[in-house]
Amino acid sequence: MELVYQNLRETELDLIAHSGYRAVKKFVMLTSSQNVPVFLIDPLILELINKDLEQVKNISHGSTSECKFFCVPRDFTAFALRYHLWKNEEGWFRTAENMGFQCLKVESKDPRLDGIDSLSGTEIPLHYICRLANHAIHLVVFHERSGNYLWHGHLRLKGRVDRKFVPFRKLQFGRYPGAFDRPELQQITVDGLEVLIPKDPVHFLEEIPHSRFIECRYKEARAFFQQYLDDNTVEAMAFRKSAKELLQLAARTLKKLGVRFWLSSGTCLGWYRQCNIIPYSKDVDLGIFIQDYKSDIISAFQDVGLPLKHKFGKVEDSLELSFQGKDDVKLDIFFFYEETDHMWNGGTQAKTGKKFKYLFPKFTLCWTEFVDMKIHVPCETTDYIEANYGKTWKIPVKTWDWKRSPPNVRPNGVWPISEWDEVIQLY
Repeated sequence: MELVYQNLRETELDLIAHSGYRAVKKFVMLTSSQNVPVFLIDPLILELINKDLEQVKNISHGSTSECKFFCVPRDFTAFALRYHLWKNEEGWFRTAENMGFQCLKVESKDPRLDGIDSLSGTEIPLHYICRLANHAIHLVVFHERSGNYLWHGHLRLKGRVDRKFVPFRKLQFGRYPGAFDRPELQQITVDGLEVLIPKDPVHFLEEIPHSRFIECRYKEARAFFQQYLDDNTVEAMAFRKSAKELLQLAARTLKKLGVRFWLSSGTCLGWYRQCNIIPYSKDVDLGIFIQDYKSDIISAFQDVGLPLKHKFGKVEDSLELSFQGKDDVKLDIFFFYEETDHMWNGGTQAKTGKKFKYLFPKFTLCWTEFVDMKIHVPCETTDYIEANYGKTWKIPVKTWDWKRSPPNVRPNGVWPISEWDEVIQLY
């Protein structure tokens, strides 16, 4: 009896495997006949290909060998498409249905138009799910964004959609919006089929679990500027321009070093509250986890023309760096330390050696878009901002004492005088 069950199970897996291959083969035929440049982003298949990449690259088109990749049992195969390269969406749909696919299109408003009444009804395609027998192709639609990266939307099912159309919970993309570096592509032959894949599959695979994207709150920002008029004086515009250039330079420098960072303090507040740099903030604030610290951070910034203004604390405790940008705009970098139930960064008063600690609830990092860049912010943004600025963070405050104003500040002792040369360095 057990043997019969095992044989049935193997037959069932074979059927699933072959239906997967058949669906992919038809989908590849469909996209190439319609000139739609899709590329493979399926994590399971990409991982398998990557293990054998050199060998796969040497296989010529049309050569037949055993089905190693697309015959692996699974419910979905994920492909992606850059939307601006898609010329004939309607025709593609008709052809897909003529080939036996049943397709579901998921679309939504472009989040960047949120709050602009005349435009906010514009729907953009986000995901297509095309089913053939018991396998489905998930086509993720990537949209170009101004920070030179690709964005995909949340797969949110509306009203009358058949929730049993496919096992939606097993989908790898679409639980939340995502952001990815624009990948270079290469063409390879997989199981006799010509497909495009990212040239650096490892980088793409590493991006997937950290791709969650949160949008700036455009609607709330517009409401904010209706209540508090935007400062468009020459000084404010000049500061924003300098701060934007400084932030972009800092981002490039830290990316080269491979150091994760995020918008912190006033820069994070500006992004979250008004989708812009706060013109009276006078500096750019970034956060870095202390475990990501690298000893060449200071020299890397000095090499791009940002001299060190001060260094407070040490790697083991309350490290803080400040660099001098042009036009009197500073770059402040705060290093964050993790405890069992919270995170904190330190502050030091130079003239007294007093130490301060700023407590934050634990947080993770998400991507967002700010000043034409893909950049990290805390995913749990409201908690982060409220910790630093209190419940009244929506109201602009122009006078701010870093030692007393933040609700999350705590005294943290005093540096021993014997350590001052190391922990209080002013330039």
